[in-house]
Amino acid sequence: MKMVTFKRIWMMMVEKKELVYKFFFFFFFFMFFIYYFDVTFYGFEGTWVTASAHIITAVIGSGVLSLAWAIAQLGWVVGPAVLIAFSFITYFTSTLLADCYRAPDPVHGKRNYTYMDVVRAYLGGRKVQLCGLAQYANLLGVTIGYTITASISMVAVKRSNCFHKHGHHVKCQTSNNPFMIIFACIQIVLSQIPNFHKLSWLSILAAVMSFTYASIGLGLSIAKAASGGEHVRTSLTGVQVGVDVSGSEKVWRTFQAIGDIAFAYAYSTVLIEIQDTVKASPPENKSMKRATGVGVTTTTLFYVLCGIVGYAAFGNDAPGNFLTGFGFYEPFWLIDFANVCIAVHLIGAYQVFAQPLFGFVESLCARHYPDNKFITREHPMDVPFCGVYYLNFFRLVWRTAYVIVTALLAMIFPFFNDFLGLIGAGSFWPLTVYFPIEMHIAQAKIPKYSFRWVWLKILSWVCLIISLIAAAGSVEGLIQSLKTYKPFQTQNEE
Repeated sequence: MKMVTFKRIWMMMVEKKELVYKFFFFFFFFMFFIYYFDVTFYGFEGTWVTASAHIITAVIGSGVLSLAWAIAQLGWVVGPAVLIAFSFITYFTSTLLADCYRAPDPVHGKRNYTYMDVVRAYLGGRKVQLCGLAQYANLLGVTIGYTITASISMVAVKRSNCFHKHGHHVKCQTSNNPFMIIFACIQIVLSQIPNFHKLSWLSILAAVMSFTYASIGLGLSIAKAASGGEHVRTSLTGVQVGVDVSGSEKVWRTFQAIGDIAFAYAYSTVLIEIQDTVKASPPENKSMKRATGVGVTTTTLFYVLCGIVGYAAFGNDAPGNFLTGFGFYEPFWLIDFANVCIAVHLIGAYQVFAQPLFGFVESLCARHYPDNKFITREHPMDVPFCGVYYLNFFRLVWRTAYVIVTALLAMIFPFFNDFLGLIGAGSFWPLTVYFPIEMHIAQAKIPKYSFRWVWLKILSWVCLIISLIAAAGSVEGLIQSLKTYKPFQTQNEE
């Protein structure tokens, strides 16, 4: 009876797609109203609402698209358990990091405007340089990854229409490179937004997009699972050795899946920068903890649903990206819409991750060359309907060059799943676990070898082992991808 009901609802959506469009229109209007209400009554200073939008924009990213594949590698038991475990670890360490925004007191202490500033205030020494290396290398990697993913989504729209017109057997090959160039051109314009404080509107839009395509992917998976069509194989342990993969492939894929899930929760790299946008009353750490709770809870709900339902729909043959890997072909217009939402979301997410890196380089250059007018001078420009915009030539040149470099690197290394896993593995332990725990120990003056000190250290070491395992799996996946690698081509062009 349930299968018939699901089919009937699904057919109604396909036949009456105008109603679906109206639903999304009112949904977008509702989200705009929330943002307008927040700005009108609380001012342009950030609140837990805008901070939540930043977090959701940063967290619900391209990682959600690979979760069905990740659950397929881990199975019904380990897969959801790993998702839940990462959500708890991320939430716990994020609350520790939020308390470190001010030093030495979390409420009345001195502000620290970047992650590196926080580490400098509590730990100092070489750890500051190690933090900067980990954070900014991660930000570079994420922006490259988002360029790859956005172009794949843009290509998927073109290929979806091709499949609809000519049939599923046609290859419909399309180069990703022109779409990477389009994405880069958009980012060149948006990168001229001066700082993180001006990004709230873009994060609200991106958060709406992430909810939309995650919901569409979830709905398509439910419809596919409920249709009772082709038989899918699932198991408690995921892909089966000797049937789906070899023994070594099972091990490496398991490691890579853990890295993909770690990437899906990565936002600690920009947590301090997000907290810096929050106004001081109520205290920033309280607002940030509330925003973290909302953001992590919301994303975990989506992740568990998308991962579990996606695995139920595709089984052990789940694609690496269930919206662009053509796990679904119809209704093509809804898949097109979902992929457009992915592209729009990643346009905003790119800025959320790029702005801290932009700000770091610009403040560093301004400190070293305070008398250089090219670096420091702001030129006021009257922009119609937008007010006065202050143009800085160094910002224009440096940010444009950065976007171009990330686009070129994305064209050279277009490996989606392996890239996500490596980024997640490289950033999870140092930025999400190690530094927040070490700074909390220093801030709270926890005695060495006390019970709390011991279990915090155990948590840190366990997460280090997980990161090393995930990194090994991703590196092995990259090695395999490089065996069939052709410069400036993407995997879906094969």
